[in-house]
Amino acid sequence: MAGCSIYRLQKENRLLNAEAYGRVFKKATRSRDKWFTVLCRKNNLDIARLGLAISKKHCRQATGRNRIKRIVRESFRQHQAEISGLDIVVVNQPAAAMASNRQLFDSMATHWQRCQAGRNGGDRGNERNG
Repeated sequence: MAGCSIYRLQKENRLLNAEAYGRVFKKATRSRDKWFTVLCRKNNLDIARLGLAISKKHCRQATGRNRIKRIVRESFRQHQAEISGLDIVVVNQPAAAMASNRQLFDSMATHWQRCQAGRNGGDRGNERNG
């Protein structure tokens, strides 16, 4: 299923500039847990767009940051149909560097559900878990 072209991460599925990131940071629904803070905002498009802010401060090794980014991108690819119409920025927390891949995937799945609920008018976007 991951090889299917509808699940590929295209250029239009990425936040590409500071203005796009700033728009999300300025007025976003937040979802936070032990591993990630996810900010999302409606984008008036039919697609979801992803931005990553994986900081060196919270994960010193480049290999660790790359692993986190790969996991977030793969999770986004798998859930992008459910969260269409949103701009999303994912920020790592310090615990993400030591978490297993399964923990990170599960965390992202929960965040996607919260973003979807926030888009549909639910108030679950600001829940804390962890």
